[in-house]
Amino acid sequence: MEEKKKVINGGDVLVKAFLEEDIKYMFGIIGGQFLAMFDAVYNWGREKGIDTVMFRHEQAAAHAADAWARVTNKPGVCFGTVGPGATHLVPGVGAAWSDNIPMIVLVPQVNSKYADSFTLQGNLDQVTMFKPLTKYQKSIRTIEEIPNAVQKVFREATGGRPRPVLLEIYEDAFLSEKDENEIPIISPDQYRCFEKPAVSSELIKKALNMLLKAEKPLIVSGGGVSRSEGWNELQEFAEYLKIPVITTLMGIGTISNKSDSFLGTTINGPGLKAGPEADVVLALGCKFTYIMAHGEEPFWSNSQKLIQIDIDPSIIGRAKPISLGIVSDCKQFLTQILQEAKQGQKVEQRDWLDTLKKTRQDYIDSIMRKATKDKIPITPQRLVKDVLEFMDEDAIFISDGGDIACFSIEQIDFYKPRPPLSYLQAVGMGHLGTSVGYGIGAKLAKPEKQVLSISGDGSFMINIQDLETAVRLGLKNLIFVIANNSAWGMLKSGQKMYVSKHFIDVDLPDFDFAKCAEGFGCYGEVVTEPNEIKPALERAKNSGKPAVIDIKTTWGQIPDATKLMGSMGIL
Repeated sequence: MEEKKKVINGGDVLVKAFLEEDIKYMFGIIGGQFLAMFDAVYNWGREKGIDTVMFRHEQAAAHAADAWARVTNKPGVCFGTVGPGATHLVPGVGAAWSDNIPMIVLVPQVNSKYADSFTLQGNLDQVTMFKPLTKYQKSIRTIEEIPNAVQKVFREATGGRPRPVLLEIYEDAFLSEKDENEIPIISPDQYRCFEKPAVSSELIKKALNMLLKAEKPLIVSGGGVSRSEGWNELQEFAEYLKIPVITTLMGIGTISNKSDSFLGTTINGPGLKAGPEADVVLALGCKFTYIMAHGEEPFWSNSQKLIQIDIDPSIIGRAKPISLGIVSDCKQFLTQILQEAKQGQKVEQRDWLDTLKKTRQDYIDSIMRKATKDKIPITPQRLVKDVLEFMDEDAIFISDGGDIACFSIEQIDFYKPRPPLSYLQAVGMGHLGTSVGYGIGAKLAKPEKQVLSISGDGSFMINIQDLETAVRLGLKNLIFVIANNSAWGMLKSGQKMYVSKHFIDVDLPDFDFAKCAEGFGCYGEVVTEPNEIKPALERAKNSGKPAVIDIKTTWGQIPDATKLMGSMGIL
């Protein structure tokens, strides 16, 4: 008896291809051209382990996919319908693009027969629109192209310097049908390489020799260490040679704050001493962005030697002249240089490191004098201290805002270890409004972990509508803390410093975020006294709901990082 053929459509093929890539969630909002894809998820996809997550705005959905990728090191998938859905994704995609986060951006296109005919939501060149924000763009019109297109976008998203990629699928491809046997789908290990190329022994020895000869060596650990998962090798290498380490924001968690080599995050505090005084700097996956003062004097020294390691050759020597550049995956480089270092003697003590550790302790003491005050309205430093002290050791922490993000960074590594891949901030784009989307994506990726966000009142309002999504998903131990000073704080600080306090469009009305959160179905609470911060957080943790804690804070203290950015002309 002849075997009955199984007919599948383009939606089935796409979902099957995503399952091969171990995609569990697709974040976005449904649209007419996506009906075949949704039907595949409904009919059989959920049984296989893949599902859609409906958001209230595509921007928040893109942030969720971004967060998923940041905490899992696997590409997140976001989607929006043709035209307006695609345009709504742009801000979230831009944030991921700026921070080198792998993401698949999925958008449909109108049926080919209506192309260039002014049909509903048509006539938009979506590929061109996304070109500045994606590493690669692929547009397809037939069902047969879908498997290969999926392979191409995943290869591009994860290969080399990771970044978002665009996959545009015409409705024709979704609606087409084929015998399932006619469209084979292969596994990732059949079409892309997972091993990283080795660095030549000559370059490894040269880099190690420069570090061994240095009197004041310094390691900068950036996002390249996070993405390559090279944190164990980094810490062992730094401790073996007693080399101090500072991290960029994208490198937070790549070395424990309990490590003898750990100095802190970015160039504040001890970094302000280490940066210009170091004679040899080993930069690992670090772009020398504004967070690192662009590698410029007086924060660094033009006379110091720079060894720069990056997976992308276009980054090496781009911001600061190098003495040695090595194109490599950071974990691969660290594995090899650690092996080479262990052929020699372990460094037992380094005066340079001891001096910097004393500088770090002095910095901590100066911040704590401000963070322990019981003033009302609550100071931002006190809010940050109490939240970070309360936070679980393995929690995922989100920073969303201007001045409050700067205050958070000051204390981020004071109290508890920050595990790798546990800190989320839209660093490069400085994007506001990430907290809710990041929170949902991170919680779905790591449901067993606490997810906690600190945001400004201005930034939190940008995607507040997706609190409903968090409630609908039944997410627990997801806590959003709002530093509510009724202002766009960083810009108000800028007007205070640079335009003689000509305050315009920076003051916000008083708003009860707790009541608003309760309206969405969250737990909500307002805090006005500093001693009530931790009890409120405990109640939020035990509420069994997504929670919003509205903490009334004072404005007027300008964080050092804001002043630093102002001095560099960023504000």
